[in-house]
Amino acid sequence: MLNDILYLVVGLVVGLIIGFFAARYFMKKYLKKNPPINEEMIKALMMQMGRKPSQKQINQMMKTMEKYQ
Repeated sequence: MLNDILYLVVGLVVGLIIGFFAARYFMKKYLKKNPPINEEMIKALMMQMGRKPSQKQINQMMKTMEKYQ
């Protein structure tokens, strides 16, 4: 009886640990393949704020976004 409960608890803990790392791996892979912000989004955002961005400004913003990911 006590062994069964111990096996259940250990199995749950191991499953949670494996699930956490698997989810983390797949999320990193997904975000690398589909970045949340791209150049077109930055350009549209800056134009909505009333600025006409140059390619240099867009590249700087992209570099900054990649730095914090």
